[in-house]
Amino acid sequence: MRAMVLENPRQPLVLKKLPIPRPAADQVLIRVTACGICRTDLHVIDGELTQPKLPLIPGHEIIGIVAAVGKAITNIYTGDLVGIPWLGYTCGTCKYCRLDKENLCENARFTGYTLDGGYAEYTVAYAKYCFRLSEQYNNASSAPLLCAGLIGFRAYHMIDRSAQNIGMYGFGAAAHILVQIARAQGKKVFAFTRDGDKTSQQFARGLGAYWVGGSSDTPAEKLDAAIIFAPAGELVPKALQDVDKGGSVICGGIHMSEIPAFSYDLLWGERVVRSVANLTRKDGLDFFELLRSVTVQTQTELFLLEQANEAIDKLRKGKIEGAAVLVMAGK
Repeated sequence: MRAMVLENPRQPLVLKKLPIPRPAADQVLIRVTACGICRTDLHVIDGELTQPKLPLIPGHEIIGIVAAVGKAITNIYTGDLVGIPWLGYTCGTCKYCRLDKENLCENARFTGYTLDGGYAEYTVAYAKYCFRLSEQYNNASSAPLLCAGLIGFRAYHMIDRSAQNIGMYGFGAAAHILVQIARAQGKKVFAFTRDGDKTSQQFARGLGAYWVGGSSDTPAEKLDAAIIFAPAGELVPKALQDVDKGGSVICGGIHMSEIPAFSYDLLWGERVVRSVANLTRKDGLDFFELLRSVTVQTQTELFLLEQANEAIDKLRKGKIEGAAVLVMAGK
């Protein structure tokens, strides 16, 4: 099989021919049809997440077809369509797993970070952590749902359900999915982009954002809650400034630059700052159940597998509207 491989951090991926992996008893072999490129992939490739398996096949927004199943698998079959997310394995025995907080598992393994991922024609995954999908998701546009959608959904559910004015800082893959869900539920979305990024601001308006501005702008109304998708720590005090008393600021990324000191008055008034860590399998089941009643259309820019470095560079420079996705064409 062909695969794009990270041999060392801060270096371009290398196109290689590798043996097709064999699934263990509790795994499935998946023929990858598409794999989204997530900002977390950039953090892995750029060395900001410091404990990757090396060499590594990145990628954790995977859509594919089951090509073979391990001998212990009884509920997934050859030919099934599946999605593979970031959370690739949990131990089931640590204190967090016992508390139904598997996203905090002390022994967790992660697709495209400590397990090989989907920048390849085939991958293996633990069957319990695959989502069986209906045929409507058998397309490249569905790949971003497996992380941008899921982590946006988890972050969204950390805010009070009564919140009406919701700020989204960093209008990329996750925000462009989440704005559609929030609008369908009658919320007003305030979209914050990089200062001067007129293209992203127009994109947000086209998706129905109520207010659009740069990250340093003051919104027209106080926010009930804010979700920060951009990995910029300086946005935390800015979001606290924009949020009304009793509101929440949710940090939706796995990595963020240093948060600067801020005065206590920004936090006072029972404002809350919290992070999102990974996801649970229940998040995935709940998210895809929600999509039965809410129509979400992802905007994607497609790249061939061997164009992964080009796609990563465009994402790093903020030149992707929506999400970048690798497709396994041209074998």
